[in-house]
Amino acid sequence: MQSVERALDVLEALAEQGGEASLSEIAARTGLPYGTIHRLLQTLLSRGYVRQESDRRYALGGGLVRLGGVAEGMVGVWAQPHLTRMVELSGETANLAVLEGDFIVYVAQVPSPRRLRMFAEVGRRVLPHSTAVGKVLLAWRAAHDAVTLLERTGMPRRTPNTITATGPMLAEFDVVRDRGYALDLGEEELGVHCLAVPVRDGDRVVAAMSVSGPAERIDALDRDELARGMLKIADAFGAELSPAAG
Repeated sequence: MQSVERALDVLEALAEQGGEASLSEIAARTGLPYGTIHRLLQTLLSRGYVRQESDRRYALGGGLVRLGGVAEGMVGVWAQPHLTRMVELSGETANLAVLEGDFIVYVAQVPSPRRLRMFAEVGRRVLPHSTAVGKVLLAWRAAHDAVTLLERTGMPRRTPNTITATGPMLAEFDVVRDRGYALDLGEEELGVHCLAVPVRDGDRVVAAMSVSGPAERIDALDRDELARGMLKIADAFGAELSPAAG
């Protein structure tokens, strides 16, 4: 069991480094001895879950793609009843998103019953800085990790409302943590507003759930009241994902 836990620690360390890291960076993340990490990496390399680059750095391997695709599909199925409750609560489209490397990936959605509604295609990949779900998924990470990711992606401007500098974004993360939810006020697409809350597995934020719709309809809602209801739903979903729930 200890070997399994340590192998997972190595994979999570690679993921937290954006999918690629040196042996010393993995050691700093995990606190494991170099020899132990090297042995684990050799096993992961042989199974295709890790690959070694030409500069001798290690990266997440293609073997994880198959597992990840199946896992995301299952999580999406489990999320459906919770997303349906969010639609009933808000009247707007509800989404589930996760952070994969440098990108936000939408893994499930339940559309609003209204004729005019928002769609974020399942499987769509977007950069995190311009979305409410992205802000949620970065706000509870270590500041250094969040800044490294933001600097790596460059924070391109999507609309005139997009935050494009790390200082203001870190201040935004402080606000997100203080109030417990994030907003996208036309930062990814003009005329579309979004409110997102974290999904937690214990102390970790592992996903984000959101509602999105036309700006005037989202702005007409009581944000704090909506967020409280969404957080209850997200907490119930997080409890299902927790290992203890099994």
